[in-house]
Amino acid sequence: MTAPQLAVASPDGFGRMYRRSFSTPPTVPSITTVIAQQPVELDGWRSYMAAKHIADHPELRNVLDNPAKMRALVRTAVDASESYTRSAAERGDRVHTFAEQLGLEALGRPNTLREARETLHEHGEEGFAASVEKWWADFGVEPIATELTVWNHTLGYAGTLDLVARINGRICLVDYKTKGTTRDGRVKMPDEKVAMQLVAGMKAEESLVDPEAGSWDPWAYGEDPLLIAVAVGETEAAAVRVNPEVRREHWLTFCHLRRVWAARVDVSAAGRTLLPLPPPPPARVATPAPAEAGAEAEAEAREQILAHTPGA
Repeated sequence: MTAPQLAVASPDGFGRMYRRSFSTPPTVPSITTVIAQQPVELDGWRSYMAAKHIADHPELRNVLDNPAKMRALVRTAVDASESYTRSAAERGDRVHTFAEQLGLEALGRPNTLREARETLHEHGEEGFAASVEKWWADFGVEPIATELTVWNHTLGYAGTLDLVARINGRICLVDYKTKGTTRDGRVKMPDEKVAMQLVAGMKAEESLVDPEAGSWDPWAYGEDPLLIAVAVGETEAAAVRVNPEVRREHWLTFCHLRRVWAARVDVSAAGRTLLPLPPPPPARVATPAPAEAGAEAEAEAREQILAHTPGA
């Protein structure tokens, strides 16, 4: 996603943090940082990406009989998943920027929609722009706010909603997920964690008005908006809604993850967890004091005399 104005990276490695204005320090974690406390198993995916990198590499046929070159190719495969993730994130930023500018144009506000479209074109990603525009037209989207930063004081977190809109007369909170395409040309569906992300956004207590002045308004969009995730692909966009029956469970999970994040911060602030342990010093034989040594020698001599004295 695009970088929210009041979000900054934590210098202590605790994810992205939010501040109340440009002149204040960050104090609470972002929604996505909290959700990231939930472990995700990616070993299988990383292995697949590494294997795919080698299988698809144009030089594979030429290096099969050369162990040194083959090892070099394997080393490049190690970074394949990270490279793919970085590329996908950059593409997601471009698509989110386009969607944001589309909303600003619809609101009659200054925008860079033309530049955002040209950027997608330069990367061969025009299909994503077409998918966003078709979704807007099909659903009759009436934007209210784009990239709206929200704050929850009670639990202590903040985040930025991609879009607040009215659709068919209903207030909706919308999150865009840029996704790949299946072999049959359909866009892949969002991960279910998007439900937690949208529920946390729905639980906001304030929304940002002016980041320079640090002014905020009370949350104005109620406790029961429609929560929508839009999967944006090259061939189409597909929308899903969060089942109202599961909102409570996702909210409770988010609350637990917020406590996990706080515990990590507390552990880090407590000091070093593991300390060096040197081996103990060598054991030393105690040297008797002079008086004690004389007494011991006298007793030993007496025992020897008695041992050689008849009838003793």
